[in-house]
Amino acid sequence: MVRLTVELIGKSHNHFKKKRGLPFPEYLKTLTHLHFSNKNIEDIGDLSVCRNLTVLYLYDNQISEICNLNFAYNLTHLYMQNNNLTRIDNVSNLKKLTKLYLGGNKIAVVEGLNELAELKELHLENQRLAPGEKLLFDPMMLHALAKSLCVLNINNNNIDDVKDLTGLTELQHFSASDNRLDNILDLEDVLSNWPNLVQMDLSGNPVCRKQKYRDRLIIVCKKLVILDGKEIKELTRQFLINWKASREAKKNNNKHMLIPYPINDYGHTNVRNWMPQATLKTQRLMLPMSELCCTLTSSPTQHG
Repeated sequence: MVRLTVELIGKSHNHFKKKRGLPFPEYLKTLTHLHFSNKNIEDIGDLSVCRNLTVLYLYDNQISEICNLNFAYNLTHLYMQNNNLTRIDNVSNLKKLTKLYLGGNKIAVVEGLNELAELKELHLENQRLAPGEKLLFDPMMLHALAKSLCVLNINNNNIDDVKDLTGLTELQHFSASDNRLDNILDLEDVLSNWPNLVQMDLSGNPVCRKQKYRDRLIIVCKKLVILDGKEIKELTRQFLINWKASREAKKNNNKHMLIPYPINDYGHTNVRNWMPQATLKTQRLMLPMSELCCTLTSSPTQHG
């Protein structure tokens, strides 16, 4: 089993060349970037001497658990995509983490990130899920990330609904391509809560085949610049907004023109007694002949 340790760092050509005459223990204390991608690493050992570590590259390995990183208070970027992770554990001490790359693992439930108040980017694409499974999110974790997360990538994870993500109001980039999103009304509701969204990719979802899919999302997302890899021109957006406003105005005008009949206690339209703001003369014209005669008989004579 290959384990990432300070001894393995010492044997690395890349790091040996950067020592610049420093004793090895001193060099480890100054180390900020650690590159160990695609090295068949299965486990992370004790690296606590690397106290200034800010960027850790461990993608394309065989790691099944995030461990022994509690010392890394200064870590801002963690690249662990394409490993064998099934859970997100032991990251609560990484208070300065801003970018977390976990795509291509086996994570079914996204949790354990509640303490990462500085996290801005979360990449979870292409999880290797069991048949019939979809990527799920812990609601408490989503609430904790609501004010910090700006970039979310959940491509290709069998997701059929994003309503749980509504509270991520600071999102600027959202990627959810190749999922099973199909309900455009639900999607519009969610997107209306993301006022800062500038780039989105939903390509490969059934919802993309809905009538006027692109037009509807451009209207909802006021700052969106790129949708499914295609630029949105401001002239197009303004035309669609004006078109929608015109349709709604016309619809409202038509509603005002229709005066509904009142409904009686039996659920039937009461046309006979329906006289909205009518003059006495108009009311008489609307009465049956028998009642009109009675009304004329009982009405005082008009002079003038």
